Amino acid sequence: MMMLSHSVKQTLSRAFCLSAALICLGASNSAWALFSDDEARKAILDLRKSLATTQLELQGQIDKLKTENAELRGKVEELEKQGEDINTSQKTYYQDLDTRLGNFEPRTATIEGVSGTVQPGEKKAYDDALKAFQAGNLKKADEGFSAFAAKYPKSPYLPLALYWSGNSKYANKDYTGAINQLQSLVKRYPNHPRIPAAMVTLGNAQLESGNKAAAKKTFSEIIAKYPDTDAAKDAQQLIAGTK
Repeated sequence: MMMLSHSVKQTLSRAFCLSAALICLGASNSAWALFSDDEARKAILDLRKSLATTQLELQGQIDKLKTENAELRGKVEELEKQGEDINTSQKTYYQDLDTRLGNFEPRTATIEGVSGTVQPGEKKAYDDALKAFQAGNLKKADEGFSAFAAKYPKSPYLPLALYWSGNSKYANKDYTGAINQLQSLVKRYPNHPRIPAAMVTLGNAQLESGNKAAAKKTFSEIIAKYPDTDAAKDAQQLIAGTK
């Protein structure tokens, strides 16, 4: 509830008294007897003028209070916004701190359905190899993924490292290396979500190396095991090249 200031209270009091006086003056016949007509008319005009002035003052003070109230509301909203910003900054800080600590301490993670312990520096090694692949530096990517697989054989990132390593080798036209890498991936992680796509690359590597029979078998397995996938659509088109 809005608190009225002392000056507003005074103005209201004055307005009330003037209104009461005007009403009493107009209602009481005996009061008219104390004034001549001109004096009575002048008294009424003076009272009305005074009342109008008081009303203007009261309205001005009310407007001022409204302005002050709006300013206070604006400051409260600004403080609330600052509070939200501080909470967001703290959340970001602790997330960043958690990430930094994760670079120095082992932590448990699940990567595309594979759970395991991620050692300090492990994710960075994987990310660096993946960045090299995405940048088109396939030789560096292959070296990075191969080194990763050798250093972190129990990593939850290992299936992905083998997958990208196989693709890197295929892109480098190391078809034998790609076949070995991708067959190892399929054997070790038969239910991994990357297997259908890995088998497409495997079939292509077999086809490029001249082994059409193996490629046809791989593409047929994709179509039979994963009929509703994009890999199956690709295999359906690629199988024509095995004839």
